[in-house]
Amino acid sequence: MTKRNFLIGGAVVVVGGFGAAAYRLKHPALVPLGYDFTADELATARSLLEKYPSIDAHAHPGRTFVSGAENVSGMSRAAVILGSFESRSIGDMQAGGLTAAAFAAVADFQAIGFVDEGLAAVREFEPGEAWASYQRQIANLQQLVDSGLVYPVRSVSDFAAARKAGKPGALFTVEGGDFLEGRADRVAQSYADGVRSVTLMHYRTNELGDIITGTPVHNGITPAGIAVVKAMNDAGMLIDVAHASEGTAFGIIKASTQPVMASHVHIHPAKAGGIDHPRFVSRDLASAVAETGGGLLGAWPAGIGITDLRGFVTRTFELVDAVGIDHVCMGTDMDANYKPVFDTYARLPHYVAGLLRGGMGEDDIAKLIGGNFLRIMAAVEPRQSV
Repeated sequence: MTKRNFLIGGAVVVVGGFGAAAYRLKHPALVPLGYDFTADELATARSLLEKYPSIDAHAHPGRTFVSGAENVSGMSRAAVILGSFESRSIGDMQAGGLTAAAFAAVADFQAIGFVDEGLAAVREFEPGEAWASYQRQIANLQQLVDSGLVYPVRSVSDFAAARKAGKPGALFTVEGGDFLEGRADRVAQSYADGVRSVTLMHYRTNELGDIITGTPVHNGITPAGIAVVKAMNDAGMLIDVAHASEGTAFGIIKASTQPVMASHVHIHPAKAGGIDHPRFVSRDLASAVAETGGGLLGAWPAGIGITDLRGFVTRTFELVDAVGIDHVCMGTDMDANYKPVFDTYARLPHYVAGLLRGGMGEDDIAKLIGGNFLRIMAAVEPRQSV
């Protein structure tokens, strides 16, 4: 596939997934479902969403991370120019019955750009720039809370409180540990800011370890990375190994005393000839994540070898088959995903209906859409949460 064809045919991806939401703003037609659901099927799915909490473990609803970004690189400028659209995504959350989602800052956004057919670091940060970017993004996320659009989720009990308040819950997370600049002492500050999970790596090899889509530099987790893992364990923050190289991810798992997650991933095919991708993880790593005292893998609706919602349902079942129902959650990467086949929360009932059509029972659906994530958050949070 040529770069031109990728840009034109691959969901018009601007800087990987960053442009997917912008594309939908200009082209409101949604991706195909791959199903023809009956009214009764959708009604059953909606009743389950009313009965059980549903949580997206990794997302960027409305792309808040672009607001006010300066010194962006390459085609990232297009995302900044098009801006954020939180009200629309939050409305979709309410329409689809989603209880809460991660609202993820993107720590390396200003230093990455489009290279060949994917994202990569295109420059180094200036001293203090990554920390300043983090502070800007967290302030923007806090403004969503202050404006009353979302309910802040700081502890497990807040998910139920959000439902009672009738507002979508917002769990602050950060994709990329770049903002820490190798300093474990900043973990406590980010916790005080309301951050409850950090994806230690993204598309830039940082002071903590290597990325899955780049050439190894550190050959695994660094001493600074180990210190950050221990600080996150102490603070009560959920560690996310998505985007980490296999060596780095195994190092994180070894260093952590708490369960970890890989928030938005899929697995390498079990047999030769299946659809594969550099962002997919090995079955050994998937099992290791699951074995960290109840670790989770987030089912990821990226359009890699799939073109409709039915493909996402199939991928979900593949994850469940690989690691078991107790170790899978939703990790949609909403509004910043690569060629998304689940591109609006308003279609969450359709996803649940697809799981039902595939033979998943009510108890297992309850675990997958939210119960498993509640369990891992309860496992890592301090006995007395802020």
